[in-house]
Amino acid sequence: MTANEERYDASARPAVRVELGERSYDIRFYWDEPRALVRDLALFCREGAFVVSNPTIWALHGAAFESALAEAGLRYAVELIGDGERFKTLDTAARLYDRLIAERFTRGACIVAFGGGVVGDVAGFVAATFMRGVAFVQVPTTVVAMVDSAVGGKTGVDHPRGKNLIGAFWQPRLVAVDLAYLRTLDQHNLRGGFAEVIKYGMIADAEFFAWLEANLERALALEPESLRHVVRRSCEIKAQVVGADERESGLRAILNYGHTFAHAIESCGQYRERQFHGQAVAIGMVAAAETALRMGMFSRAEAERQRALIERAALPTRVPAELAAQDLLDRMYSDKKVAAGRLRFVLPVRIGEVTLRSDVPPELILDVLRNLGAQ
Repeated sequence: MTANEERYDASARPAVRVELGERSYDIRFYWDEPRALVRDLALFCREGAFVVSNPTIWALHGAAFESALAEAGLRYAVELIGDGERFKTLDTAARLYDRLIAERFTRGACIVAFGGGVVGDVAGFVAATFMRGVAFVQVPTTVVAMVDSAVGGKTGVDHPRGKNLIGAFWQPRLVAVDLAYLRTLDQHNLRGGFAEVIKYGMIADAEFFAWLEANLERALALEPESLRHVVRRSCEIKAQVVGADERESGLRAILNYGHTFAHAIESCGQYRERQFHGQAVAIGMVAAAETALRMGMFSRAEAERQRALIERAALPTRVPAELAAQDLLDRMYSDKKVAAGRLRFVLPVRIGEVTLRSDVPPELILDVLRNLGAQ
């Protein structure tokens, strides 16, 4: 720990703590405060900052962020990667290694992910593997990244056979959440992020789910207090789960609610630009609820509450018609969550509680997928 890090004041502003022993860190919250955010992340940049972003985010927010970096006296370099899931590849990671080496960064570097989930996943994977691991800070700019992918240390890239098959657990030193970045987020991305928010209510907090039923439109309109509650409560739930099970040996698997279906949908759709992760998760949660209903472990009334909330967020509830049920099932068997050749599903018991099941018949899954619109 450096002298600067010893002076790091975790009580200076609202924060959620991810408790992981010596790897613990804060999720800190801001509102249109790039200078304060950069001052905080600078404490972890002994040798300078290597900022990874994409052209969309940099065009919107790069000038203010770069000004704050310069004002903080940081040595920095910026590298922009392609915008979208199809750029989440080893080829993109190789470009970042090349730039890090060309800029003569060493183990004292700090890699800063300034963007959404793709930026965070790729930059985090590079941070985990460059020089066998360097400091990493997440500055998420989308709802999905703020409430989910920026928290918890999962990093990685995709493979043509499946999402996130190549990766590492590498915890950030700080997650710096400036909610004002969401003001420039398009509606497709904004609403897609709320699939992950609804997920948290489903897996761990029935009261939060009910709050969303009462307040969803205010949060989607970016009303500041509602938005703060949505993001903070989601981060609290994620932090609790990650703190109890950092490497997904048990409890953390509940965060994959809807994701076994979602990853297959994304992969079979070849990570299409207009699908996006959140939309696939929304479909996956509907499929998971329908599966649980057919297995006699979830009620129709609660399945309809989930579907209704998803629809109010203007998220899809049916599988894209061009996808085949058998292809989706085959992709599920390439998923990291397969154990001993058996698919593991996170299924709801009631709103606010889920369980892991490895005994779902493949024929049931095929039937659910077809009933939801797959070929």
